[in-house]
Amino acid sequence: MADQQPKKKKSVLGRGLGALLEDSPAKHKPEEILPEVVKAGIFEIKLSQIQVNPFQPRVYFDKEALLELSESIKVQGIIQPITVRKIDTDEYQLISGERRFQASKIAGLTQIPAYVRTANDQQMLEMALIENIQRENLNALEIAQSYQRLLAECDLKQEELGDRVGKNRTTVNNYLRLLKLPPTIQAAIRDQKLSMGHARALINVEDIDKQLAIFNKALTEELSVRKVEALVKALNEGQHEVKNTSELDPVKKYEINKLQQKLASHFGTKVSLKANPKNKGEIKIPFNSTSDLNRILEILEII
Repeated sequence: MADQQPKKKKSVLGRGLGALLEDSPAKHKPEEILPEVVKAGIFEIKLSQIQVNPFQPRVYFDKEALLELSESIKVQGIIQPITVRKIDTDEYQLISGERRFQASKIAGLTQIPAYVRTANDQQMLEMALIENIQRENLNALEIAQSYQRLLAECDLKQEELGDRVGKNRTTVNNYLRLLKLPPTIQAAIRDQKLSMGHARALINVEDIDKQLAIFNKALTEELSVRKVEALVKALNEGQHEVKNTSELDPVKKYEINKLQQKLASHFGTKVSLKANPKNKGEIKIPFNSTSDLNRILEILEII
């Protein structure tokens, strides 16, 4: 009977960041860490000894969310350690966990639990991107940009990228296609004015002018994803020509804005007034309570 060959160990990268770190409950002092050796464990490291990650894919951190996290840290402590690499004696650099790092400083901590790894610049970028994709509440455009960086800067193929982030190739490709949209539409995705579903429908319009026309119509008329998909389908089948109904000449736009201000002043509340070039539109007068509604009705002399 032939000897059984030992099973080939799978690459830990495909199993996410936890596998990368090879977590262990053991704790050590920072001075025990040798820069040329990867040692599993959690270490207590001074915040003053940690530099931020130059490869951090997130450039904006919500201040209010950081304050909320700092309050939680004051009560609960750091539940998930950050990850760093040792770059010199008593000097470390963040790989992942900048929100926890910044919130800990706000909370007044002087030390923070950390996993310590040895990693080159490319490995740092890959781990930082994967950690953000897996843990952070990224919008669709940020995810697409992170995928693109993994492909371009970490020399990955789409199949390998899917393994790294736990997504199939189709999902990865759908995100990457967002980067082909015009800057105006990308900005709307980034600012969460346009959903991933809307954006995926718009990708199927090849003509940029028509693409922008549907985009503006979707925003102006607050169209659902299904309605945008139907517009795109009709356009591609030559059944419908989309016109940008949001375009008003400057004079009419000025008159609409002035009238909207007068209505807001008259009713003592914010009023929404919309109109298109065909002089069709709507007026919305919001109210906050029954008494507020009655007040508006009295102004209209309905009651």
